Amino acid sequence: MKHTRIRPFNTKDTYPEQNLDNDLCQAVVAGGVVYLRGQIGQDLETRESVGIGDVEAQAEKAMSNIAMLLEEAGGELDDIVKVVVYLTDIRYRESVYRVMGRRLRGVHPVSTGIVVQALARPEWLVEIDATAVLGERS
Repeated sequence: MKHTRIRPFNTKDTYPEQNLDNDLCQAVVAGGVVYLRGQIGQDLETRESVGIGDVEAQAEKAMSNIAMLLEEAGGELDDIVKVVVYLTDIRYRESVYRVMGRRLRGVHPVSTGIVVQALARPEWLVEIDATAVLGERS
């Protein structure tokens, strides 16, 4: 079975300030499952960080990216079965989960929250990782 890779990129282009050279993509569809790369407050077209210093704005952008990538994969937010949230400060939890709660109302995914020391860039405060199953809603 061939996997569909959505928005492939190389880390040397995405993180020019870092000495990296990895071929990755924003999403992989395999066997009806959509595995999304963790999304942050970054515009996927321009690679510009958005909402610097504003965790709620970064969470909104991450959720918008997730919705856009799921659409490109043939799905929607209702297809999400799991989210993992990475926060750089536990005090951001309520703001981030309110944003997710609005976007995922009625979806009921499983969720894991983790506090980390840092993300790939110092201005990023939250990263949201999602997994979805296409056509399996109930």
